[in-house]
Amino acid sequence: MRRMVVGLATVLVSHSAGAGDLPAPVTDDLYRPVAPAEAELGHLLFWDPILSGNRNISCATCHHPRFGTSDGLSLGLGEGGTGLGPDRVTDPANLPEQRIPRNATALFNLGATEFGVMFHDGRIEADPARASGLRTPLEEDMMLGFDNVLSAQTMFPVLSPDEMAGHYAENDVAKAVRQGRLTGPGGAWDIIANRVAAIPKYRAMFKAVYPEVAAGRPISFTDISNAVAAFVGFEWRSDESSFDAHLRKEAALDGPALAGMGLFYGSAGCSGCHSGPFLTDHDFHAMGVPQIGPGKSERFESHARDIGRMRVTGRAEDAFAFRTPSLRNVAATAPYGHDGAYATLPGFLAAHGDAEAALADYDRHQAVLAPLEDVADWRVLDDPAETAKILAAAVPAAKPLSKAEIAALVAFLDALSDPVALKGRLGSPASVPSGLPIDR
Repeated sequence: MRRMVVGLATVLVSHSAGAGDLPAPVTDDLYRPVAPAEAELGHLLFWDPILSGNRNISCATCHHPRFGTSDGLSLGLGEGGTGLGPDRVTDPANLPEQRIPRNATALFNLGATEFGVMFHDGRIEADPARASGLRTPLEEDMMLGFDNVLSAQTMFPVLSPDEMAGHYAENDVAKAVRQGRLTGPGGAWDIIANRVAAIPKYRAMFKAVYPEVAAGRPISFTDISNAVAAFVGFEWRSDESSFDAHLRKEAALDGPALAGMGLFYGSAGCSGCHSGPFLTDHDFHAMGVPQIGPGKSERFESHARDIGRMRVTGRAEDAFAFRTPSLRNVAATAPYGHDGAYATLPGFLAAHGDAEAALADYDRHQAVLAPLEDVADWRVLDDPAETAKILAAAVPAAKPLSKAEIAALVAFLDALSDPVALKGRLGSPASVPSGLPIDR
């Protein structure tokens, strides 16, 4: 059997994945430089629940290294949940309003400069033409001072009632969000910054990292966000996989992984979208992924669909299109899809090859959803007209994949796993300056 697989690999690579098709090895210049003291400050803030409205959720709650910097759920529970990862359940004393409508994204290599678009729909983008250097849904309300698009990404979860802010009148942050007070004195970001600044250890660390703060400028939310971004960029830089060793000519892939690489860069067409050193074109594509959960809608809307990029651009041609994810460490980031509809990589790859069959035959039992009473998770899938819209927007795949091809591709995707990044460089801290409990 091994002789047959190696033979297949040789044919595939020689005909489909020549040296010119593979990306160049990852080098230091592809990343933003990170100051160690800033990364250490961001490390503590990332794990500290002080940033959430009710002081019970940290960034790590939904982006935990135990689950590939995601949460192991199709659709997570932020506020109103208790526990970690797939074991997270609703809190009877504080029931959530709804599930978080999209799958928690992985954080690998977000410190690389080419990552200029964030979130599944790209609603935050680098834009040098704007005073803030960013295009976001907040437009004129956007604060100045975010170092980059990764830093700006941090500002949205803390404002989301379902993620970190809390619901209605539960706390001062939630109240400010509901009243539309985000910036300035009494705004949600100002409240969070003041909480952090009230802790002596944090004050000392901010003064050591940012000269302006040492000179007397108050700590702002942008300082918090910049530190968290520095930590994410440092902690989860990922370029030490077997694939990277192959690109650097240190140790060649062989067997099924080599066969899978040949397919990936050849007849399967994967590299058409998963291109470049981080295996993403940073673009948006409609792939016909089944829609589960509450969808992406405003509180006053009654539908359960998620039209993806179209919510940002307003263009009909962007309906149901979502950002191409980087595939670094993808074997550890299940479930898959913008709403985590697929529990396994083989299942997701098979669906990619035949969206029509995948929608028609979708197995709902594979969705990893915390129990939540009186929630209709299948409204779109139960509506033939809604599923027809998803299928109509889907880009046809090059061809359906055989079981053998899927197995080879999975072997290649396993070769993208980086043990250093998966473990993290700083890991979870022993404690955080607020004294609040850490999600381990």
